[in-house]
Amino acid sequence: MRLLRADRGRTRPAPAPVALKLLVAGGFGVGKTTLVGAVSEIRPLHTEELLTEAGRPVDDTAGVEGKRTTTVAMDFGRITLRDDLVLYLFGTPGQDRFWFLWDELARGALGAVVLADTRRLQDCFAAVDYFERRSIPFTLAVNCFDGADRYPEDDVRAALDLDPGVPVILCDAREKESVKGVLVSVVEQRFAELAHRAG
Repeated sequence: MRLLRADRGRTRPAPAPVALKLLVAGGFGVGKTTLVGAVSEIRPLHTEELLTEAGRPVDDTAGVEGKRTTTVAMDFGRITLRDDLVLYLFGTPGQDRFWFLWDELARGALGAVVLADTRRLQDCFAAVDYFERRSIPFTLAVNCFDGADRYPEDDVRAALDLDPGVPVILCDAREKESVKGVLVSVVEQRFAELAHRAG
């Protein structure tokens, strides 16, 4: 009995936060590594390697001529959205030859961000198709590069033939608050979908 009385006055430890896994995908040089780095509260893990002459025939650098490195496995970061909600971010490699990694990275993912560059919109087709075929919800985030033309969200949606339920958001992958808005969109979309199924 004494133990019970003594325990009544103690505060219970806060429950562990819910951890959710999100993917960040898109074409080569679209800003995936930048996005993960901009928002991660830990030092992000990058698997960057220098672009070489040997890779020139297979790495299309048109539109990203200044790019000197590429992700060869993944990027990883973490952000706490609320005291009870932590997101683990996994950035996918952009080149075709590394797509075999996507299935492993996608396992257990709640949803995804598909990052797009309007100067090379066709580069995100493969990522859109990947998530649509696997019924993994995603938000399309248009990375607004300096000097790139800006298009209304409806025009981007039409150009990519996206389903009406796919959110399209303009963002700056360098800015933490902008990226957080994209991540919140993915989480809200997934929770709304789960609530609809349960309801």
